[in-house]
Amino acid sequence: MTMTYSTSTSADSAPALNGTARRAAECHRDVHETIIDALDILWDAFEEDQPSNLYQLVMGQVERPLLARVLERCDHNQSRAAACLGINRSTLRKKLRDHDLI
Repeated sequence: MTMTYSTSTSADSAPALNGTARRAAECHRDVHETIIDALDILWDAFEEDQPSNLYQLVMGQVERPLLARVLERCDHNQSRAAACLGINRSTLRKKLRDHDLI
């Protein structure tokens, strides 16, 4: 099933979305706003110091729970998990090893 939805918050686009697509769009906005809030908190924690490894720090915080949750939701089927993530299975396996998830 392919879902199409817009991330627009315009009230005009909301009636065009079906229930699943609307929930997905709302979730997308919630995740986006949560990430922005978390990044602001993280940035503020650096105070006067300019972070030098922010990308690696954030990705390290996000990637492991993402991989673990997708793997769990896919009943630990790595092929399905890789398909859900849109990455190659061998790439998934490398990332799982890097995060000590296998």
